Amino acid sequence: MEPDDKPRRAGTAKKIFLVAMVCVLAAAGGAFAAVAPGLANAALESEAGSASRSAPGIASPVVAPVTLDVAPADGAKQVNPAAPVSVKVGNGRIESVTLTSTAGDAVQGTFANDGSSWTAAEPLKFNTEYSYTYVVTDGAGRETSTTRAFNTVSSTHEADAAIYPLDGMKVGVGQPLQVIFSEPVLNRAEVEKAIKITSSAGQTGAFHWFSDTMVRYRPEAFWAANSTVTMDMQLFGVDLGNGQIANFNKKVNVNFGDKKVAIADAAAHTFTLSVNDQVVKTLPVSMGDQRFPSARGYAVLMEKNRYDHFRAASIGLKPGDPAYYGEVDVEYAIRLTLSGAYIHQALESAFPFIGNTNVSHGCIGFAPDGAAWVFNNMTTGDVVQIINTDGDYAAHEDGYGDWNIPWAEYDN
Repeated sequence: MEPDDKPRRAGTAKKIFLVAMVCVLAAAGGAFAAVAPGLANAALESEAGSASRSAPGIASPVVAPVTLDVAPADGAKQVNPAAPVSVKVGNGRIESVTLTSTAGDAVQGTFANDGSSWTAAEPLKFNTEYSYTYVVTDGAGRETSTTRAFNTVSSTHEADAAIYPLDGMKVGVGQPLQVIFSEPVLNRAEVEKAIKITSSAGQTGAFHWFSDTMVRYRPEAFWAANSTVTMDMQLFGVDLGNGQIANFNKKVNVNFGDKKVAIADAAAHTFTLSVNDQVVKTLPVSMGDQRFPSARGYAVLMEKNRYDHFRAASIGLKPGDPAYYGEVDVEYAIRLTLSGAYIHQALESAFPFIGNTNVSHGCIGFAPDGAAWVFNNMTTGDVVQIINTDGDYAAHEDGYGDWNIPWAEYDN
């Protein structure tokens, strides 16, 4: 009977071996026994239809969680309209982005080729609420839509500026470039950095702040005759300080004419005009008297009026004062200072004193033909240098007194 026992023992050994192998596999990876189709009769679950996995398994891949970098932050207030607006994604792809104001204006943007980022392609508006919706998919194709909201800098913190000369103007070589801001500027260096000035003659210059709101720019010497200067102001979004944000970019081209510089001599009672450093005309004048001497130094012609109306009260004179002249109409008026110094045709009562005695209230008075000639041959930005007068310099900001400031002081 012994031979019959051997086959039974061999078969039993095989069964025991198979059972042992299954146990070993189960012990080595319990997941295998649960998900392997041949052993558990179950299909693999779809990764796209399941929650993201954060740890690897034997048979199921891991979908890395999507990472997002979105600007501005949800609920952000007083966002600078020039600030970057973007969505950046890691471990996923951006499918769509919609950025719209409450007024319904859509902001266009550009996508990276691989869908990893979106960036607004145009600036935002001031004082505006925006809705910001973006749709992203992860590595398994699952889609997530998110909506955020933010608003931009309010109108109370929006700063504008007035610029002179205006674009395309032709002016004289003494004309400084001027920007007057609607709000005080604390971050002056940031403003200067945002203004690029180039001259066709290769001239460079310097900024000089006359106040917290007014800055001017000029070269060390007068602008080159018949040159062009471009002032490119990329100020949109620049923080002026105290939360005030500039709201404009602007490019201005200024054309300069011939170099015209006149010398008004209070002692000689003459006005001599040179064009491109060549004397072309000398005319007799009457200038400020002893009580109202003409201001010394350089003055830049500010504006021209064929007819103007002068009032004695504007310079502090009252009835009863021997110098009081009431209100008078004058011809060929060219302003030299904001406080009231002019080139103009003298009043008829002053005609006998032209060329020999100073009788004006600080102005430069001409005979009719002389006043007409100057009016027709000089323009805003041209220069008058007043010499041999007892008057002091006019305040630098009382007109364009820039040329009376030493260069070392101006460029500071």
